[in-house]
Amino acid sequence: MTATGKVDGLPPPEPDPAKPGHVGHRDRLRARFMTGGADSMPDYELLELLLFAAIPQKDTKPLAKELVRRFGDFAGVLSASPGQLAAVKGLSDKSVAFLKVVQASGLRLGRQKVMTQPVLSSWSALIDYLRAAMAHEANEHFRLLFLDRKNRLIGDEVQARGTVDHTPVYVREVVKRALELGATALILVHNHPSGDPTPSRADIDMTREIAKAAGPLNIAIHDHIVIGKGEPASLRAMGLM
Repeated sequence: MTATGKVDGLPPPEPDPAKPGHVGHRDRLRARFMTGGADSMPDYELLELLLFAAIPQKDTKPLAKELVRRFGDFAGVLSASPGQLAAVKGLSDKSVAFLKVVQASGLRLGRQKVMTQPVLSSWSALIDYLRAAMAHEANEHFRLLFLDRKNRLIGDEVQARGTVDHTPVYVREVVKRALELGATALILVHNHPSGDPTPSRADIDMTREIAKAAGPLNIAIHDHIVIGKGEPASLRAMGLM
């Protein structure tokens, strides 16, 4: 017998038909994840691991690579709409639902992490949550974070959804909702689907209008954050409010 396990003069044994080639690959991938964690894996391999649960009897590597190619990265895949995902050959309704459940689970975990402590002292966790929730949206969303007197999050709502470059914001509705929830402070958030978080003139003017209306009611505007593809922009840090 040679070092490769082949008997001299005889062909190598046939693969066991009961164990498809991807089975061993799945075991190795799981072991590598458990040893090195997600940071040791490229996006497509992490997607493979997820798809194992939804597609138990098929090699998922080609599908995972196609998803990353089409949507850009891991977060882009999970943030894609159900319709966009369903258009990818190889993804069943079950697989699409599974990916959206994973996204929803991650967002809920991020939000609950933010809600356990004052928002202003857990700013990095807040930014991580907002980027996960909004950075990959195809249209602009305007979000309101409502805070109590201890700056704890008591409400997190998308107030308006717009187009690729505009979201209608109604100052009266913002203030009305803050009063309904008993909020004493707000953080305004919206995304720029273009990826560039630079605030527009309209963003600045709208922020000042809300602050002007909220001030007499003792509702503070802590910040207006613009989410893009990279680091978000803070109107407070930029001296624009």
